[in-house]
Amino acid sequence: QVQVVESGGGLVQAGGSLRLSCAASGSIVSTNVMNWYRQAPGKQRELVATMTSGGGTNYADSVKGRFAISRDNAKNLVYLQMNSLKPEDTAVYYCRFSNFVQAFWGQGTQVTVSS
Repeated sequence: QVQVVESGGGLVQAGGSLRLSCAASGSIVSTNVMNWYRQAPGKQRELVATMTSGGGTNYADSVKGRFAISRDNAKNLVYLQMNSLKPEDTAVYYCRFSNFVQAFWGQGTQVTVSS
């Protein structure tokens, strides 16, 4: 079993920045992938960014050039640096940990961007 906990959400003005953190603990295998998803009110959950334990990254088109995912494998931490935030980035952001057999989700952290 893996526990996933996000932190770092909050209220920010458009154009501002936030950094989200996600800590995974428990039965962690060295080969894994960690993702950030988000879900806005009335919308489906969407994939925002991915980073594998090997360092590969991928981003949704809507955040490319503004968001950056990074991780500390030794501490099982993943971060999402969000710059140039827009009101449409407002959502609950979720961290997901996968060992390619199971996936584990955090409880989410709210990000609100005011115009």
